[in-house]
Order: sequence, then structure tokens, then C-alpha cells
Amino acid sequence: MSQSTARPGLGLLSVLLAAVGIAPLLNYGLSATSDLIIRDLGISETQFGLLATVCFGCAAIGNVAFGKFADRQADIRLLLLVFGMAALAMGLAALPAGYAFLLLASGISGFAQSFPNGVTNRILAQRVPHDQRIAWTGVKQSGVQVSQLIGSVGFPMLAAVIGWHGASLAGAVVAALLGILAVRVVAAVPLLPVPAPAKPRAGAGRPAGSDAASTRFIIFALTLFGFINGIGVQATNVYIPLFAVRELDFSLVAGGLTAAVAGVVGISARVGWGRMMSRGVPAPKLLLLLAVLATAGGVSFLMAQQAHSATLLWLAVVLHGASALGVSVVLMAALLRAIPISRMGSASGIVSAGQFGGFTVGPLAMGLLISSPGGFTAGWIAVVCIYLSCTLLGLFLVFRRRRSS
Repeated sequence: MSQSTARPGLGLLSVLLAAVGIAPLLNYGLSATSDLIIRDLGISETQFGLLATVCFGCAAIGNVAFGKFADRQADIRLLLLVFGMAALAMGLAALPAGYAFLLLASGISGFAQSFPNGVTNRILAQRVPHDQRIAWTGVKQSGVQVSQLIGSVGFPMLAAVIGWHGASLAGAVVAALLGILAVRVVAAVPLLPVPAPAKPRAGAGRPAGSDAASTRFIIFALTLFGFINGIGVQATNVYIPLFAVRELDFSLVAGGLTAAVAGVVGISARVGWGRMMSRGVPAPKLLLLLAVLATAGGVSFLMAQQAHSATLLWLAVVLHGASALGVSVVLMAALLRAIPISRMGSASGIVSAGQFGGFTVGPLAMGLLISSPGGFTAGWIAVVCIYLSCTLLGLFLVFRRRRSS
């Protein structure tokens, strides 16, 4: 088979995974080396949290502002934007130019996260057979946790040898090489034939207005859930290594390993939740289950601090990885089920903007809380409350679906 007629395979799936995971790499790398960066730059925990806030704030703005722009751009052009901006961000972070430059790098990294969900969802819808799409969604969304694993393990290890600036430079080189590979692979996979539209039967189905209202509600509900969950996700993700180092006396590498373990569990979880979605499990039921597990994870973090227990910390890390980090795949799979291809970029952008909006609030709020007299105790209580809100929203969505079925 010639390259021009190659069918979707492991190469394309790997590209989708890399496209989703490359932009967050800088954020995870900085988080894993947070104690070193805070001491090196002489900044506070709140200032460090502002790096993630700027990153995710730019991502949220980008997802809203560039959704329709992404709908009009070719897949290859969007992939070049994703990998190119990720490489630029890590290249800037490699410069020993101080905190302001690191803020700029974080912002560019955030804008790089404006496009991956939309373009990868569209590639799935246009180039991958229908029976593979939902399962592939689980795999490609695990790219974020692959990034978390690589950043949480690789950055501290490289930082020990060549410093955190050197680790950032290595990440920039990797992003540039992956971008070249991604363009070649996607160009080799043809679009699927477009099926002829089915003729509507007289009197069949719901009115068009009802369908439009249902679609709007789906997008709104997924966006709101992503926003609330996102607050808890990044309030936890950004500060797990610092919590382990400061409160439980872990080394810098061992502290980074906590985030890496969450990433490993998150990879398996996203693949697993994706497979459950592909078997027809309703999204509301999965979102409710994930919210309950995330709440248990937040409680475990709080108990780990109170008991000064490494065992409870590892339990909390596993629950966090299995639940809160798995929400994204359910949101994206639900979109693939309900949204037309022509609106996939903008719909994915809106839902992603909700998530990134939560990601923006979480780190800054957590930084303010742990810098207060309440410390990490106040932070973990807030995280538990956030996930309880997700649980209530999940219950509402489950009951609403039962009433409408």
C-alpha cells in the first residue's frame, strides 16, 4: 500500500496523542520542579501558581476566540501551530531571563492548547472509521497524562544534570521533531468518503428547533462540568509535588514522581473510560462516577496531610489519576456522539474553554490558600468542595437523562 493511501493505524493514533500532550508539557515540567524554581527565582507559591493561571487563562481565551478560526483551517496548519507554539514556549523557558519571561512562555504554552482537542476530534471524525473513534478518543486524550508522566519524571531528572532551563530546551527540541513527524503522518492518511445525506421521513424525529436546543444544552452542560472539574484538577496537579516535598518530606525527584504516578494512572483511566463510552455507556453516568471518585481522592489528600501519611498520599494520587484526570475523554467522546463535523472545532473549543477556565482558577486559588494561615488544609478542603459540586451536577444530568428517555 502506498503512503498516499495508507489507512489509519498506530502512526496516526500516536500523532493524535502527541498533539494533545505536547502543549501541556511545559506546565507539568515546571510543576514537577516547582520547589527548585521557587528557590531559584526567589518567588512565592502564589507567584508560582500564577504561571499555571496565565497558561490556562490563555488557553481558555484561545479556545473561545479561535474556535471558528479552527473550523476553517486545514488539519496540517493547525498541527503546525500546536507543535510550533509548544516548541517556542519551551524555548523561551530555557532562557535564563527571569520570572517575566517564564510568564510569557506559560502564556504561549496556553495558546498552544487552544487547538489540539478541536483538530484531533476533527481528524477522528474525518479520517478514522466510526467504530474506532470513541476508543481512539480515550487513547488520544491520554496524551495529557503521557505529558504529565514525561514532564514529572523527565524534568526533575534532567534538572538535576543540566538545570530546569536545560530541561526546557530539551522539551523544545522534542516538540519541533514531533511536529515534523505529525505533518508527514497526517498528510499520508486520506479523508473518509462522505456518505450521502439520508432523506428525512415525513413526520419522523424531533423538530429541528428541539434538536438545536438539545445540542446547545449538551455543549453547556459539558462546558460547566469541565469548568468545575478543571478547578479541582489543576489545583491538585500543580501542587502535588510541592505538597509531597513540603508536607511529607519527599525529595524533589520523589515529589515529581507523585505527579508521574497520577499521569500513569490517568493514561490507563482515559483509555478505560473511552472503551466504556465506545460500548454505549451514557456520559452522565460516567461523569457522576468520576466525580464521586474525585471527591474520595480529595478527602484522601486531606487525610494524608493530617496523618502525615505517605500511604494515604499515594492512595489520593491514584484516585486523582483515575477520576478527575479521566473527565476529558468523557467530555470529548460525548461531543463526538452529538455534534456535527462542521461544528466540531467550535464546539470542542467551547467545552475546552470551560475546562481551561477551571484550570485557570484552580492553581491561583490553591496558591492563595496554601499561602494563607490555613495552608494545605484549607486547600484540600476547597478541592473536596469543588468535587462535591461536580457530584451534584452529575446527579442532575443523570436524572435529566432518565426523564427525557
